[in-house]
Amino acid sequence: MAITHLKKSHPPQQAIDTATAETVARMLAEIQAGGEEAVRRFARDLDGYAGEIVLGEADFAAAERALTPGIKADIRFARDRVQDFARRQRDSMHEFRAELLPGLEVGQRLIPCQTAGCYVPGGRYAHAASAIMSVGTAQVAGVKHIVATSPATRDHGVHPGILYAMQLCGAHTVLALGGVQAVAALACGSFSGHPADIIVGPGNRFVAEAKRMLFGRVGIDVVAGPTESAVIADDSADPVVVTADLIGQAEHGPDSPVWLITTSRQLGEAVMRLAPGVIEALPELARKAAAAAWRDHAEVVLCDTRDEVVEVSDRYACEHLQVMAADLDWWLAKLSNYGSLFLGEETTVAYGDKCSGPNHILPTRGAARYTGGLSVGKFIKTVTWQRLTRSASREVGQVAARISRLEGMEGHARTGDVRLHKYYPQERFDLGSLGGHPG
Repeated sequence: MAITHLKKSHPPQQAIDTATAETVARMLAEIQAGGEEAVRRFARDLDGYAGEIVLGEADFAAAERALTPGIKADIRFARDRVQDFARRQRDSMHEFRAELLPGLEVGQRLIPCQTAGCYVPGGRYAHAASAIMSVGTAQVAGVKHIVATSPATRDHGVHPGILYAMQLCGAHTVLALGGVQAVAALACGSFSGHPADIIVGPGNRFVAEAKRMLFGRVGIDVVAGPTESAVIADDSADPVVVTADLIGQAEHGPDSPVWLITTSRQLGEAVMRLAPGVIEALPELARKAAAAAWRDHAEVVLCDTRDEVVEVSDRYACEHLQVMAADLDWWLAKLSNYGSLFLGEETTVAYGDKCSGPNHILPTRGAARYTGGLSVGKFIKTVTWQRLTRSASREVGQVAARISRLEGMEGHARTGDVRLHKYYPQERFDLGSLGGHPG
């Protein structure tokens, strides 16, 4: 058994990035002190945008006019698939009540967050699909106030495709803001009057750092890093398709890792030969990003067995994981760590990124070891309740008092004592003693 790297990543050496954290901390402090005027100032200084922050019906109408009927139909198609999947997720969650012993009734409730802040990036690419993934999922979850925001440029404002998707998916307030100032505005409730309970959506390193710093004050989906994609392939895979899928994901940015894990040396070497030509054929913006990502962050790993492939893949815990290999059900059963799984040649990450249904806001940097991606569950609190009769309180109260005294928590113990003495004044109970010895 052996695991061999046919291509190893060589990321450029970078100094520890303290500048991003310092910049974000300063901006958050200024916005906390200066409120909406500070937000407007950052929008003017950083994005050159001095227009209205809160967008209205005229903006939505202009965005709709700017799009062709075909594009609007495509956005509706994507919305329908994503929300259909989200509804099925919601329907798989259940409230319940049960009696754990006579008189001890417990239950679970599912309560949507009151306000969700949805950040939709609009820098290098216009991420209309991200608006669907965040706003559309929050709407299905039953969130009462959905505040969506996306960067606005000096000349064009928010991209019309993003605006159309936000309105279509049910955003209640739409802000023309990007970057740290947008995240801060969502957290503070600036311009909307509704501070976010949770902020979701991908963004650049400043957006990710702002979410990280605000976590605790608000909930977040994930602290997102560069997009990651891996392909598992055996000798049945088509190297042309494999290469297209890897390079297609590398265009996300110069620091986006792409990984091929294969049991076929021939396939791995073929992909390495094909990749430069596929990159060269891309438009300039995508070509520069993909070339750097392939050069510095791509890996091709050769394994002897498919069990080794699973071992390597689970170690990467990749955001997007494709399988182009025989016996797809085996891989579905065996693979554990990934944000979203794409099975078979007919399935590709781009479908999930844009319109096939499952959410594309996913964990990166190994977080797939312990969490999944954005879902209706991120917007819904699973909370519990309980109710006891006096007879149940008699049984539970004695145990709670004894365990409390075992732990040295006398105040806790006495909340049981007082009830037992009130409800059953003629009875004597073993309520324990400090230090845990029966008394």
